Amino acid sequence: MNATEFWDELHERRSEGTPKVNARLAEIAGPLAPGTALDLGCGGGGDAVWLAARGWRVTAVDISGAAVRSLRDRGGSITALRVDLAEDFPGGTFDLVSAQYFHTPFELDRARVLRTAAGSVNPGGRLVVVDHGSAAPWSWDQGAEFPTPAEVAAGLELDPADWSIDRAEAAERLATGPAGRTAMVVDHVLVLRRAGR
Repeated sequence: MNATEFWDELHERRSEGTPKVNARLAEIAGPLAPGTALDLGCGGGGDAVWLAARGWRVTAVDISGAAVRSLRDRGGSITALRVDLAEDFPGGTFDLVSAQYFHTPFELDRARVLRTAAGSVNPGGRLVVVDHGSAAPWSWDQGAEFPTPAEVAAGLELDPADWSIDRAEAAERLATGPAGRTAMVVDHVLVLRRAGR
């Protein structure tokens, strides 16, 4: 099974209904003035829908055609694109680039993708990377090792004269999974702001 097939199967299995915004994105982007946003690995589209409802002009990308079709079917002011970030990256510049739980069991130069994402951030804009710090009991990534926010920031090799760290921390939250199961999980939260404006 390749990456596209894996993620298509996962998204086709997911239940219908209104997708939910990731909690960390809501707390980070909630106070921000809307502008242009890029949602990397948009999945079911909860983040894109939430941002668009708050006035953001959103480009949402995912390797899964199933995820992108589902998001397009919802309508609204979201540009949903099927993009394999291992090979390509959407054009444009953005006030907010969000990579929420941007993990995959397939080979991907994640640091390169996130460096490219940083290059697409407008002056004064933010790159938000929220990673798993632990695996929920129902997650596909059991036994994975997750980088700390400091490790992610160091791996990006961004110019400190052009970038500052607004937030870098491990934070716990109560997660809800399939059939209403709950578990305490750790999120690794990194918010980088580009100098300017």
